[in-house]
Amino acid sequence: MALRAGLDELRRQSRRSRYERLLSFVRSTPSPSTPEQLHSAAEQQERVRSILNTLPQRQAEFLVLRSHGFSYDEIALTLNLNPSSIGTLLSRAQQSFREEFIERYGHE
Repeated sequence: MALRAGLDELRRQSRRSRYERLLSFVRSTPSPSTPEQLHSAAEQQERVRSILNTLPQRQAEFLVLRSHGFSYDEIALTLNLNPSSIGTLLSRAQQSFREEFIERYGHE
């Protein structure tokens, strides 16, 4: 049991570092100015991160890249995939994210 927990934690850390590397390629958004906005933004970011960590790695990569304005061709090039398959794969990733979000947080 402890071995499994340790392996799960190592996988979680590995996924997080991959996502952070992906995010380093894009510009950051303007930061909120009030404490309430900062808290709300941090809360939303944590929700998104927690859901991305539950998705398969490839789906999370699609969503992160697309959310930062990458075109289908750029996503295909980054992930070494055929550009014609990106639309379908991205749609599946979005659906998985949506389902997980609704399951955890309801409709918002």
